[in-house]
Amino acid sequence: MKTVILGSGAMGSLYGGKIAEAGFDVTLVDVWKEHIDTVNASGLSIEGIGGDRTVKNIRGVTDPAQAGKADLVIVFVKATATAEAMKGALSLLGPETAVLTLQNGLGNVEKLAETAGEKRVMAGITGHGCTLLGPGRIRHAGQGDTVLGEPLGPVSDRLKSAGSMLEKAGFSVKLSANVMGLIWGKLMVNIGINALTAVTGLLNGRLVEFPETEELLELAVREAMEIAARKEIRLETEDPVEHTKKVARLTAANRSSMLQDVSNRRQTEIDVINGAIVDEGKRLGVSTPVNKVLTNLIRVRQKTYQRN
Repeated sequence: MKTVILGSGAMGSLYGGKIAEAGFDVTLVDVWKEHIDTVNASGLSIEGIGGDRTVKNIRGVTDPAQAGKADLVIVFVKATATAEAMKGALSLLGPETAVLTLQNGLGNVEKLAETAGEKRVMAGITGHGCTLLGPGRIRHAGQGDTVLGEPLGPVSDRLKSAGSMLEKAGFSVKLSANVMGLIWGKLMVNIGINALTAVTGLLNGRLVEFPETEELLELAVREAMEIAARKEIRLETEDPVEHTKKVARLTAANRSSMLQDVSNRRQTEIDVINGAIVDEGKRLGVSTPVNKVLTNLIRVRQKTYQRN
């Protein structure tokens, strides 16, 4: 199976690197030229879980057209760039190409369906945590299940094929007939962890060490639970608050993607995570004060990057 990773930052590089380690044909696509050049010249350096090593049998490109047609495109670009990135990567799509989103936030399935075609799109969530250390270097800091599903129907043969490849690459894979419920479940984890770590500068695990941040985590997730209930989303997790705390502990040494973005003065995914709950709350008439505060704090941080 020829796989192309569209968006090869920390998580994209982790999945691409491990898939390549398993002997599959993998191409990384990313706009960061220095990162891609380093991968092509020296390989992808991975440290942390699984031991320190360099993956050599992997290549990268900055122009998707250079990657050729893919059997599977795994999308890891920032959710705010999903539509634009897919429009620029239509050259990857052959008649049978599937597109799998493992991104954070809401709306990625819909954006990809609109751009690439509804029948191509598969969706999933990942429980892994990874940090981009520099060009061609990542640290694998946390691991969990990768859950895949078909947004429009039951488990398919192509879903099983993608899952089998990921299992051979060392990922713990589950297939689900309720992937949208799982995406909402993952959203709640991100709601409880990402903005709080970005505001405080704390690693994931430290959020549950302080009663102040633990309380804010609980309140933010409960607001999201109310929105999900109003939308009749069937969640797979019985207690999303406790699940979020568990994930924080399991990825204790990880710097969340939003903390990494803020530290590097990049635009975050706040609008499709905590901000999405605020927007849904307005539509449904549900108050979401904690998510509103977290969203506004991150938005102001982004607006003042050049002034600090």
